[in-house]
Amino acid sequence: MGVSVKIKLVLPALTEATSPYWRPIKYSLFPPLGLATLAAYCDPDDELTLEDEHVEAVRLDDAPDLVVIQVYITNAHRAYALADHYRARGAYVILGGLHVTSLPDEAAVHADTIFLGPAEATFPAFLLDLRAGAPQRRYDAAGAVRTLHGVPPIRRDLLKRHLYLVPNSIVVSRGCPHHCNFCYKDAFFEGGPGFYTQRVDEALAEIDRLPGRHLYFLDDHLLGNAKFARGLFAGMRGMGRLFQGASTVDAILRGDLIEQAVEAGLRSIFIGFETLDERNLRTANKPQNLGRDYDRVIRRLDDLGVMINGSFVFGLDDDDPDVFSRTVDWAVGRGVTTATFHIATPYPGTALFREMEQAGRILHRDWRRYDTRTVVFSPRGMSAAQLKAGYDRAYREFYAWGSVLRGSQAHATVSRGLKHLAYAGGWKRLEPMWDRVIRSRHLSRMRPVLESVLATVDVLQRGGPAEARPGLGPDAPAQPQGAA
Repeated sequence: MGVSVKIKLVLPALTEATSPYWRPIKYSLFPPLGLATLAAYCDPDDELTLEDEHVEAVRLDDAPDLVVIQVYITNAHRAYALADHYRARGAYVILGGLHVTSLPDEAAVHADTIFLGPAEATFPAFLLDLRAGAPQRRYDAAGAVRTLHGVPPIRRDLLKRHLYLVPNSIVVSRGCPHHCNFCYKDAFFEGGPGFYTQRVDEALAEIDRLPGRHLYFLDDHLLGNAKFARGLFAGMRGMGRLFQGASTVDAILRGDLIEQAVEAGLRSIFIGFETLDERNLRTANKPQNLGRDYDRVIRRLDDLGVMINGSFVFGLDDDDPDVFSRTVDWAVGRGVTTATFHIATPYPGTALFREMEQAGRILHRDWRRYDTRTVVFSPRGMSAAQLKAGYDRAYREFYAWGSVLRGSQAHATVSRGLKHLAYAGGWKRLEPMWDRVIRSRHLSRMRPVLESVLATVDVLQRGGPAEARPGLGPDAPAQPQGAA
């Protein structure tokens, strides 16, 4: 290869995300950052393109020198087809990601080189080997130095911001400190630290480079390192940002870190409640939820004006056919704003997959159907048909207008109830509108509406009206930026 390399980075999509009949908004929410992060290591003279098939068609008639494809389980078949296509056209193809790390031998058939684990630790070495004409067949991050210190700025210029509702996605950590048995994380980070963060000053510098107000933190657990999170939130106070992120129930209950997050601009949070059954929590190795008062978590967040996206898993071994109605009634009755339901899915490389494979409970290995909406194993407490029907019913019942109205009435103030109604109703009850907006490529016009809903905060637990407290109102004056 010459000094300048023509590099194409591709994130393949599920068929559902490219359907000519329906385009769910979830596939156009925010740009994934993995490939744009790797692009930052390339030479300035390289010619780079990045195509996210969730929001645009992948061009197949081009002739790149190097093709980089990110693979997760449900896009694996599409990723392999694209890899085979480009190899046949003479391109050098590399594959990496969660699925490649879990099943490297399967992926290696379709690639010239595969990457195992987080590629920031190995991609720079690969580029040097490639330019020297001696790339290896496999690069494994196990044992490699893993750090986010000094990582070059993400190549956001490659992202087509206008195609996403929230173009300011950001990741300031890697992994998670917990070890749930249905999670990919342990396999992906094997051989090194499974949770590590940026330096606070570098994270704040990345935030400072982002235009607009709204941020979406894609971190698995934004509050997972309390010292880092405190420094981050202290530095964000006064920036006038609104952001969404993810945490755990125990982090919400511990200390005042969640209050600091709200003061920095947190307005919506994803929480893995997963199940209301403590036996299931033990089986899933989720001690961070055991013995925790879910109701107190919800009250604390509602007092702070933070909306909740609750995650729930159906089909765990101690579930019975009544689990769907119990879970929906609990979530609606407590004012959970939005809910993400999943059918338990044993991903390759996880403890859950190994357990079910040994027990002969895996039904097939059609990875396209490992989408948490399809039953791919033999459940214990009900039939596969009951599990699928109950999952579908849970979504219908939670997002029925009657449930949305009842959920909005569970909040402590009228303004929070109205916020619930606007957000939950707009998210699921107006899907035909989202489909039209996505197809017309006017999604960015909806961003101010989303921001106006998120910006509404009336009363905080530790003080009076947010609009009267420095750093909390939508038009709060800028303050000096701090760093830990």
